[in-house]
Amino acid sequence: MAIDNYWFLYWCFGYEAKRKRLLKKAPAGPLRDFLSTPFPKLSHNLADVSVLSVDFETTGLNAKKDQLLSVGFVECQNNQVKLSSCYHQVIKTKGQLNADNVVIHQITDQQKNLGQMLRQVVENLLNALAGKVMLAHFSAIERQFLNQACIELYGMAPVFPIIDTLAIAKRRRDKQDIPYDPSQLRLSNLRNHYNLPKHFSHNALNDAIATAELLMVQANELSQGNNLRLAQLL
Repeated sequence: MAIDNYWFLYWCFGYEAKRKRLLKKAPAGPLRDFLSTPFPKLSHNLADVSVLSVDFETTGLNAKKDQLLSVGFVECQNNQVKLSSCYHQVIKTKGQLNADNVVIHQITDQQKNLGQMLRQVVENLLNALAGKVMLAHFSAIERQFLNQACIELYGMAPVFPIIDTLAIAKRRRDKQDIPYDPSQLRLSNLRNHYNLPKHFSHNALNDAIATAELLMVQANELSQGNNLRLAQLL
């Protein structure tokens, strides 16, 4: 089967088919609006696709027990990071924060008590994400917490394509068939590998920008001067 036909079938019976099925069930509001917009096609060149780099800070790693604490995102288009699209918001969560976690994400109880409600932040994220591809580093966190938030708010989880910069790096190293330390796949270590400047980590917006910059470098390496299709990154 020709690769273009494979991408077409995958898209028809994958993300797009799921999006259309969920659209029929989605309640009126932000989730339905998000699902009403088709995703970019797998055959599109990355340079022609709008990508939203997203990062979450959370109170833990279990989406069913822990809470979203902050959201940051920035848009990438035409192989550029659009800093004018930056968004960062602390979320008003229940309970008191663990002191050990506060040391990492630097968000205090006072700050989170002044944050926006989860419903508004998720609505802002879904509005920004409509018609785009999400980007994250170790995307399991973003996927699980966004799904759980949507279940709590709208009674169902969405579907959305995600580019994962960690997965891209892992695939390249696995193909080389050379043993490597998994710590090499951390965001800061990968940025150091590509001589990208150090960034202040564990801030949702900073990490979203750092991930977007990493994708630009990875995409340039993968393309080798040719057009890079979205399917090659998912």
